[in-house]
Amino acid sequence: MAYTSSTFAPLRHETYRTIWFASLASNFGGLIQAVGAAWMMTAITSSEDMVALVQTSTALPIMLFSLISGALADNYDRRRIMLTAQSAMLVVSILLTACAILGWVTPGLLLFFTFLIGCGTALNNPSWQASVGDMVPRADLPDAVTLNSMGFNITRSVGPAIGGAIVAAAGAAAAFAVNALSYVALLYVLFRWRPSTPASTLPRETLGSAIFAGMRYVSMSPNLEKILLRGLLFGIGASSIQALLPVVALELVSGGPLTYGFMLGAFGIGAIGGAILSTRLREMFSSETIIRLAFSGFAFSAVIAALSPSAVLTSVGLIVAGACWVSALSLFNIIVQLSTPRWVVGRALSLYQTVTFGGIAGGSWLWGVAADRYGLSNALLMSAAVLLFGVLIGLRFSMPAFASLNLDPLNRFIEPALGLDITPRSGPIVIQVYYQIADDDLAEFMTLMEERRRIRIRDGARNWALMRDLENPGLWTETYHTPTWVEYIRHNQRRTQADAENTDRLRALHRGDGLPHVHRMIERQAIPPVDDVFHKAPIDLHH
Repeated sequence: MAYTSSTFAPLRHETYRTIWFASLASNFGGLIQAVGAAWMMTAITSSEDMVALVQTSTALPIMLFSLISGALADNYDRRRIMLTAQSAMLVVSILLTACAILGWVTPGLLLFFTFLIGCGTALNNPSWQASVGDMVPRADLPDAVTLNSMGFNITRSVGPAIGGAIVAAAGAAAAFAVNALSYVALLYVLFRWRPSTPASTLPRETLGSAIFAGMRYVSMSPNLEKILLRGLLFGIGASSIQALLPVVALELVSGGPLTYGFMLGAFGIGAIGGAILSTRLREMFSSETIIRLAFSGFAFSAVIAALSPSAVLTSVGLIVAGACWVSALSLFNIIVQLSTPRWVVGRALSLYQTVTFGGIAGGSWLWGVAADRYGLSNALLMSAAVLLFGVLIGLRFSMPAFASLNLDPLNRFIEPALGLDITPRSGPIVIQVYYQIADDDLAEFMTLMEERRRIRIRDGARNWALMRDLENPGLWTETYHTPTWVEYIRHNQRRTQADAENTDRLRALHRGDGLPHVHRMIERQAIPPVDDVFHKAPIDLHH
């Protein structure tokens, strides 16, 4: 098949293409299952709050567990993690099908099963999204991320309508059975995939340290912080339509499961259109403009859904909502990946998912409660107001540009020869870097050191400080700590090509002979509690 848009360029890569098509089948089943779960809830309870909680129960695990999953994705075999997640979801889907056939499903049990499926999604997503950068070249990464969204929404445009037909003809149990079968193709493809993973020269980080490192990296990255804020607001506001759509179909347009399925299909068609146009939109507009259009368009759709008595008119609004949904979420994902080096990309994506899906989960519950108390139409109008607030907040926290940084490892660090034999766990390690700076260069030096501090702390340094010698004012000392020697090595290996400019400019300001002198020390008390210094022992980084 010939494609005219570069949006489809990643499909030239066999591994990505194979997994992408297998994911289509899995997403197809997942959406059919979602239709069955939502409609079954309307059949076994009259509470609009409980109907909205179906979406919450799926999104909540992504908020709760994605950060752990991101740490696992950056430290373990991502393929095995995906196999584990998909296998677990297959088992849960089979159990849900059996319970539905036997008539055992209650509102609580249905929410429990959808929560477990959400847990599988939470485990799978960071590994899958972080693996995309390993399957395609960096130049194709934005289009690969967009294609992932398109793939999901291709199934969204067809799956819900077919799901509605399956539920109407054979009941929710049949929808759950189709979902169970949909995992088979993806499991087969993942089982056959043999990615080439570079061997690490360092031991794995512990789970707690890995999570903390990811949170520290994001907290010291202003671009990522802006994405998290806007993603949270979008998740809260945009969750209203999907959470309340079964009730919209039932009450506002007087429809049934087929109407609900077709309305979800309209949302999916809009999302496909948004994905196809995304490359062109990125060429024409800034990232902030695209996000403002997405917030505004979704708010417009929520107003139509609130006021329209016609399924056709509501579906037209849902086409706009789908386009805005995929435009915003794929753009957030693209910028996270382009702003994050490979060693921490799983954790950065998981934090983004935690915040965004936390907004979706919390928003779904919020709009369900609002619909119960103030009416369905008023709840949708309130969500539109939240989305418009998301437009206004862009005046203060605008999205970063599309410019792609070179985040490949800098690879300048050479482990120094030491006069003292130590173990990888020896520490704390104290680093001092000496600069000789002329008075005329102080303003530039301080600006560079402000950036230097952010880079150091982002990559794992602690207790960073900058000191000036009182007797020799031209002498400046940068100092920081790492807890162990292996963490010092890890800290230096995290430096990227994009960080080289800061290092090179600081070296150019240095007026002393050669490069700034680096002094490495190990901290010792008068009576150390543990003597981890040994003589004539080799350093085994995997000890």
